[in-house]
Amino acid sequence: MTDTTGKRNARATIVVGGQWGDEAKGKISSYLALRDDPAVAVRAGLGPGAGHTVVHEGRTLRLRQVPSAIVNPRTRLLLGAGVLIRPEVLLREIEENGVADRIGVDHRATVIDPAHLAAEQADAGLRDKVRSTGSGHGPALAGRAMRAARRAEDIPELAPYLTDAAEEANRAVDAGDGVLVEGTNGFGLSVLFGTYPYTVGKDSTASTAAADAGLGPLAVDEVVLVLRAHPTRVGAGPFPTEIDEREAERLGVVEFGTVTGRRRRVGGFDMAQAREAVRINRPSRIALTFLDQVDPAVLGQDGGELPEAAVEFVKHIEEGLERPVDLIGTGPGSGHVIDRWVRTGGAR
Repeated sequence: MTDTTGKRNARATIVVGGQWGDEAKGKISSYLALRDDPAVAVRAGLGPGAGHTVVHEGRTLRLRQVPSAIVNPRTRLLLGAGVLIRPEVLLREIEENGVADRIGVDHRATVIDPAHLAAEQADAGLRDKVRSTGSGHGPALAGRAMRAARRAEDIPELAPYLTDAAEEANRAVDAGDGVLVEGTNGFGLSVLFGTYPYTVGKDSTASTAAADAGLGPLAVDEVVLVLRAHPTRVGAGPFPTEIDEREAERLGVVEFGTVTGRRRRVGGFDMAQAREAVRINRPSRIALTFLDQVDPAVLGQDGGELPEAAVEFVKHIEEGLERPVDLIGTGPGSGHVIDRWVRTGGAR
């Protein structure tokens, strides 16, 4: 969001995942919120079934609705028109995190009603085959498509937070104040380009994230595609590089879903999937996270030279994708990032 002179860039940055979620989009979004100091951050994507974990200054935040830019007290936090809202989840997060004075919900955002939750949990295909999170996303999206769902403007409890998020985001772009758009779910879970029918009910690419926030393509300057060293997946569906739980334990990759609590399946890096994610998302930047799961020696590193094993792994990714890795995640904290983007003065 800044050029080589330090001047603010008048365009938006979109952060999206390139695998099956859990890529640490929240971590990268929080890092960029602190580094670039955007005036506005907009949560895009699906809804409360997708959780982002942010570790900052000794606190671990598990966010299902509030943007990960929460770590920057100067940033206005918005939920775009394309996001599904579960009022009780959002209101609880607002109270727990003390952000009532800087959060806004687009008045057009679709609401997940109790009937949507019941319908998804009663659907055998979603429950037993797809193994969805049971968050009511599919029925709420169907309700929106049929123009029968309620919107945020219909919920009295949300009245203090209602806004036109698209207007705010575009105003920030026009003023050169910086906008960060945080996508949810991974590329492999896109209902259009993922492993259908084992997907979420919506597309999860950068183009849709921009639309969710009310931004046109020319408002976007940077797209950051986040990939993790060992991809993980929660729920059913194809996983070509999956390894068994015993091998995952040997590698130290034992994780559980932020929302579901289910143990995540683990695999090796899938270059074919990553290349497809690059082709369709057209990122200007690549972020590679969880490098500490390849070489524990890099844990918490935020600069300096990498050990040989880590260097070789990053080189393998760069050669396979035919582009540089600009951000390297080395641990759970928002500051555990090696930033080659800044090191090169913004040059690519």
